[in-house]
Amino acid sequence: MYDNLKGLGISNPDDIDRYSLRQEANNDILKIYFRKDKGEFFAKSVKFKYPRQRKTVVADNASQGYKEIQEISPNLRYVIDELDQICLRDQLEVDLKRKILEDLRHLENVVSNKISEIEADLEKLTNGR
Repeated sequence: MYDNLKGLGISNPDDIDRYSLRQEANNDILKIYFRKDKGEFFAKSVKFKYPRQRKTVVADNASQGYKEIQEISPNLRYVIDELDQICLRDQLEVDLKRKILEDLRHLENVVSNKISEIEADLEKLTNGR
């Protein structure tokens, strides 16, 4: 799994925290950030440079003939797919944790309200005698 990332020399893809991608001249610059260890101020990162792929396509206007365009490298596209899988999985885990905490707080309120209601009913019973 994550063959493209391992091909870049990333032996443990699960340590990846996030990534950034930017275009610089005729290159795409991919920067991968790893989770910080305790006591570290800065996250470790690695940078990769991918030349943009050049293609000649028919221009929109027939009188112009052909034009050259640049697009992302197919190899980089595969790497980004794998990075998205890792980063999305981490985000889903965070969202699930947040949902569980919200559900727990809601349950806490419901139980607290029910206890108050039962105590009020008990108070009515003891005061009614």
